Parts: sequence; structure tokens; C-alpha cells
Amino acid sequence: MSEGAQFTHAHMVRFERLLPGPVERTWQILTETSRLPGWYGEGHIEPRTGGAVSLMGGHIRGTVTQYLPPQRLAYSWNVFNPGDEVSPYPESYLSLELNPAGNDTALTLTHLPVLERFVKLNAMGWHTYLDMVAAALRGEPVAPRDAYMTRNAKLYGIDLANPLG
Repeated sequence: MSEGAQFTHAHMVRFERLLPGPVERTWQILTETSRLPGWYGEGHIEPRTGGAVSLMGGHIRGTVTQYLPPQRLAYSWNVFNPGDEVSPYPESYLSLELNPAGNDTALTLTHLPVLERFVKLNAMGWHTYLDMVAAALRGEPVAPRDAYMTRNAKLYGIDLANPLG
């Protein structure tokens, strides 16, 4: 044990995407869970700093740390297994930043820290999320999450039958 600082590096996943349409419409998709039920499942994001986050039937829980419509949404991200009162995983943080880009929206998604063994799985998940958001913004039918996950698993070299393999 040492009284001095320890320096470490945390893994993170970051995406920068150009999404179709104005920032305000993108903000709605990101914050109103009923607009993307195939991703959010049963859940809500309380629209205020300090608000509760509960997604995927309580599988994901957190607290809104920044709510600055329509530019920035950030919240803590805790993964819970069924029946858990305390998450067995470290808390992480998701931030979504939106900026106008002509008639479109430049979105930056950052999730950190991500445990090393989950980096590719996490990237596949957020890639899937952003594909679903983009489809909704284009006014297309949003396919079930599994359809996007199957395609994105190949991009990240993940075997969905054994994702941590």
C-alpha cells in the first residue's frame, strides 16, 4: 500500500455519428423511451438532473447527471442481474452530446469505464443502439434489436452464442 497516487487507464467506448434530422428530433428519440421501445424496453429516463433511469425492465439503472436539452444527456449506468439489489459490476457513465450539423445532428456517445472483457460487447451494443436511433430518425420501421445485434456481432468479432468466449 502506498500513500502516493496510482495511475491507471480506463477502457471506454466512443462513437461519433451524423444522424439525419434536427437536434430536437434526435433529443426526443434519446430521451423519450416510448419512441424506441425495441432498445429501451420497459423503462424511463426522468427528464431532469438527479432523475431516475430505469431501462430494459430494470436491467439498467442509474441517475441522470446532466440534462441539458437538446445538447447533452448524461447518466450513470449500472447493470443488474434479475433479483439483484446491488449491481455486481462497477458503475459507469454514458454521455450523449448533440450538435447541429447543417440539417442533421452530430452525436457523440461516450461510455466509460468499460471493463476490458466487455469492450467489444459494449461497442456492439452501442453500435446497435445508434443503428436503431438512425432508423427511427429516418422514419423507417425499426427492426428488432436482435437483427441489428446479429449484423454488428460480425463487425466486432463476437459469437452471440458465447459473447464473452
